[in-house]
Formats: sequence, C-alpha cells, structure tokens
Amino acid sequence: MERIIKNYSPDSLFGNFEEISAIPRGSGNEAQIAAYIEEKARALGHFCVRDGANNVFVRIAATKGREKEKAVLLQGHTDMVCEKNSDTEHDFLRDGLKLYVENGILRARGTTLGADNGIAVAVMLALMEGECDSHPTLECLFTTDEEVGLLGAGSFDYSVVTATKMINMDSEEEGAVVVGCAGGVRSDMSIKCKTQTFRGEALNISLTGLFGGHSGENIGSGRANAIKLMGRILLALSAKMRVNVLSVSGGSKDNAIPREASATVSVANAERAAKAVLAEVERIRVELVSEDEGLVVSCSIADAPEHMLDAQTSRRILGVLGCVQNGVIEMSNSVAGLVGFSRNLGIVRTDSENGEVVFTFSSRSPLDSQLDASIASLDALAALCGGKTRHHSRYPGWSYAKRSPMREKYIAAAREIFGKEPTVRVLHAGLECGIIKSRLPRLDIISVGPDMKDIHSPDEQLDLRSCERFWTLICRLLAK
Repeated sequence: MERIIKNYSPDSLFGNFEEISAIPRGSGNEAQIAAYIEEKARALGHFCVRDGANNVFVRIAATKGREKEKAVLLQGHTDMVCEKNSDTEHDFLRDGLKLYVENGILRARGTTLGADNGIAVAVMLALMEGECDSHPTLECLFTTDEEVGLLGAGSFDYSVVTATKMINMDSEEEGAVVVGCAGGVRSDMSIKCKTQTFRGEALNISLTGLFGGHSGENIGSGRANAIKLMGRILLALSAKMRVNVLSVSGGSKDNAIPREASATVSVANAERAAKAVLAEVERIRVELVSEDEGLVVSCSIADAPEHMLDAQTSRRILGVLGCVQNGVIEMSNSVAGLVGFSRNLGIVRTDSENGEVVFTFSSRSPLDSQLDASIASLDALAALCGGKTRHHSRYPGWSYAKRSPMREKYIAAAREIFGKEPTVRVLHAGLECGIIKSRLPRLDIISVGPDMKDIHSPDEQLDLRSCERFWTLICRLLAK
C-alpha cells in the first residue's frame, strides 16, 4: 500500500502511525490493535504481557552501557474517539481511516484522526524497533478505553512496572509540559416515558454545523453545545404553543462537546412552529463564537406516528435540557485562567425499546468535593424530574508535584529543541496519570505531545514537523 506520509523522519514513526490508522480502534474495540502490538513486540524479542482488558505492557532492554540505570515508563492509550461528519460514510468497527496530508498537516477525511493518542502508540512502536540510539530499560504501557473513563489504566496490574519515572504522551501542545490534571466522573440520567395518542402535526428539527471539541480542554472556549441549544429552542417554542416530544437525540461521546442534535415534536401547526424555531435560532446566532458560525437549523414536516410523549414527560425532558448546568461551573482558585469545575452534557438519546430518554454527562474537577457536588446536583434534578441517575467511571486527578526531576529535565531539553522557554501547564482534561500515580506513588510523571488541534472532532489535525521535533524530544529525555 502506498504511503501517505512521506519525507518525514524517523520513517518508522510515521509508518507505524499509518499502520495503526488502518486498524479500527474505537473505545471498546481494541482487541485487534492489542494483538498487533503484542505480535510485533514478541517478533522483536521483547518481554510482553497482554491482559484481559487488552492493555499491553512491553519491556525493552537498555542499550549498551545503560543496563544499571532505573527504567523509564512510557505510556499512551490505544483507543480513539470515533466522531464523523453526518455526511461521511464510515464504519468505525471495520474501516480504516482515510488519511491525507495538506501543507504539512495530517487529517482524516470526514472523521477523527486518532492522533489522540495514536502518536504515543507510534512512538512506542518505533522505540520497540530500536530507533532511539541510547536509553535505559524502557517499559511501554499501551492502555485501553481511555476515552470512556480511563478504564484500561484502572484495571491494569502495575506489579510488573519497575520504573520510577514516567512520560505520558497524551498531550497536544509542542513546547508545553503537563504536570497535573482534573479527575472526573460519568453520569447517566434516565427519564421514563409515558405516551398518549398522537394529535396535531409532527415537526422534525435538525441542528448541525457546530464546531464541538474536547469536553475538557475546550469547555471554556465558549463553543455551543448542540443538545443545550436544542433544549433552548424547544423551551422557547413551548412558551408559544403546545409541544409534545416524540424523540430527541444528540451527541455520541460524553467527552466531546456535541456538534449535532435533532428532535421530533408534535405541535398544532407545524408551519407556524417552524417559523418560531427559525426566529429563535436567529436570536441565538448573535451569541455564538466564531467557530460556531456554521450552525444550520432546519425544520421539516414528519409523518404522524401513533403515539407521542404525554405533557408531563415532555415537560420533564425539557426541564432537564433547560435547567442542567453545562460548561464551566467554576474557575480554578489556584491556577489563574484554568477551568476548575465543569460539566458536559455529551449525549441524549430516546430509547424506545426501554421507554426512556437518557442523558449522559461528564463532570470534571481536580477536587473530589466538586465531583461529589456534581453527583448530588444531578441526583436532585433527576428527583425533581421523576428520573433516576447512575454514576460511574470515576477517576482521580493528578496533583502538581513541587519537586520533579523529570519536569526539570524536560524544561532543559525543550529550551534546546524548541528555542524558547517551555510552558508548564495543569490541564482541566483528564489523563491516565492520575490513576497511574495513585497506584505507583513513587513515579515522577510528566505528560507531553506534539501539536494537535481539534481533537475529538472530525477536524482533528496533527502537525507532522512537530511530530519530528517531538521524537527528538523523547530521545533527548531518554538520553543520559
């Protein structure tokens, strides 16, 4: 197969990225990529362990003269967020990504690229192939299901790890080192549906064209949440006329700001309702940030079904959509300009089979007290709206360490490679570092990565020259 990425070094790094991009590896579908890594590790003669969650651990012997040094752990996750544009035909369970390069930027056609965190996988594969000339013993940990709650990192048996230093490669900014991150929890809220005989006219409302993005890193950007916008539109419509919900849906990942949403409602006059919807959209449009200027809302007459949700159920659904806190809840009191506490309503779906509407949230904070507060407020809202909640996939934050030799080594190397003073950052996003640090408190951890933009969206892009410099940085950190 002809290579897409050409004339970049080391060639094996970019070749590995192309190879893993041909392997479907959405969250929960990592068996194939785990088998690929395991097979390559064993063929190269490395110690390798693959567990029941498809986490893979590989130990690479030190280069000559460095056998007595303590090991370094490198870590990244194999899964990717599977988002695509509504007009893109792609089966994430079976199809490889369609990569293309434009002006030194790598993208995938109509889908997420998976550079988050495929670049870490590609780097570790290149290290397994001996591309780095000098290094101590390397321990490479490929974890699974990071994007749906850091599940692989939470289930891994760390007794096999001997390292005292760790480089996580799940960051997206060249010249920056991440030294702390938020914890998080997922929440599902379900509202049971009662129906009645349909009356009136059915109207479909479709909302597309928003920019979306990462629900941690981009939550403070001001980008609109498609589900919340749909809720606002429906509430505005219900103030003018009777509205019974038939169905509502939007988003596909709790950790991505939803870009699209749709609803079908019953109204007395669909034409008048459509005009009211579009008038409300024009009022909203002036509030949007520039990235969301592509917002498109369309209305169409739908076939009349036999049943619709009754008035009480409809009010409850609109109550959740309208009242739940979304986006930035509080800024950090300790780090200037950092979001401290947030929530993302990432998914809403109508489950006709089980007769309920389900809302899925991702709450983030480095403080357990704020995660507890998010849980309590969602429980209270569910109780008011006659619903139930389930909270799961909770993970700890990663606190800033006052002393970190790895951080100081990075700063020195970054000054030389990038020619400027590096940035030291704490993220609002969640990283596996928090879980790993909780299991191996002795670890001195940093998180780094090349320049990426718009992760968790079909606009995701990776700067290939930045990847070259990132490789140089990793080798420099592993050098004496």
